Amino acid sequence: MILAGDIGGTHTRLAFFEGTADRLLPIEIEIFPSPHFAGPAEIVRKFLEIHKHHVEAACFGLPGAVVNGRVETTNLPWVVDSSHMAAELGLAQVQLINDLYANAHGIALLVESDFVVLNTGLANAAGNRALISAGTGLGEAGLFADAQGAYHPFPSEGGHTDFAPRNDLEMELLRYLLGRFEHVSYERVLSGPGLHNIYQFLRDTGRGTELPWLAEQIAQGDPPAAISKSALEGTSEICVQALDIFVSLYGAEAGNLGLKMLATGGVYVGGGIAPKIIRKLSSTVFMKSFMGKGRSGALLKEIPVRVITNDKTALLGAGRVAALSSVKATP
Repeated sequence: MILAGDIGGTHTRLAFFEGTADRLLPIEIEIFPSPHFAGPAEIVRKFLEIHKHHVEAACFGLPGAVVNGRVETTNLPWVVDSSHMAAELGLAQVQLINDLYANAHGIALLVESDFVVLNTGLANAAGNRALISAGTGLGEAGLFADAQGAYHPFPSEGGHTDFAPRNDLEMELLRYLLGRFEHVSYERVLSGPGLHNIYQFLRDTGRGTELPWLAEQIAQGDPPAAISKSALEGTSEICVQALDIFVSLYGAEAGNLGLKMLATGGVYVGGGIAPKIIRKLSSTVFMKSFMGKGRSGALLKEIPVRVITNDKTALLGAGRVAALSSVKATP
């Protein structure tokens, strides 16, 4: 039995799978609130107490750079070591991977109904692929296309690169954020907290009015959800502005990633936010920013762009990595 996990800053999804790397069947799936636990081992231990199966291979995707089996998670105060975690859980081996690396592996297990197309691009597009994913943080990854047409995912920490404004308003946004943060990365504007940062910028610089009912909703504890909901319903102009800026920046950074990876095989938009704002992403704002790269615009116009709507993609990807590792370990 394969044990897999998608450990995020907000939620942790754990599952038992049966099958092969290219065909995984979920047997048990549970979701846990990540911040309520001292670390992933505690969450997994609780899962194993509920579902008693023999673990043949285990793999967990986590936010952050995994180096030599160790990761300091972003947006969670955890330091996780694979050998220590294996010992805590009584398992022979635990594999830790970057969450976007897991997500990239999961793409291979998706079907057409798991995508919403933002740009058709060239038919039968070949070449590298890229994945950008805004949620609690901002993740990015690549998929290298080999000569046989197979895709090999690799992780990155591109979400923490310097935020690059494109116009006067975004320059003012950068100045505002520099007054609050030592380093302003793309994650500071492209994530759940990033949407809140944009909203606060508009409010604090007098570009919009925060109505009392909205202030109350934001104070209740989930500002990004309150802002995006109000924006999509059109009940607050400042929220509409904030989400428009967010989507424009999302398209711009997706285009940046497409160029860096030369992702002629496609750019995928993942994460928990995209499916919730799909109507806004499907407007002209996202793709206009995606292709707004001067002389490179024609190249980007030919790149397929798809939104991943399956929220179990990273979980499937972690299971796939565990299954592949299990096959390699078999004599």
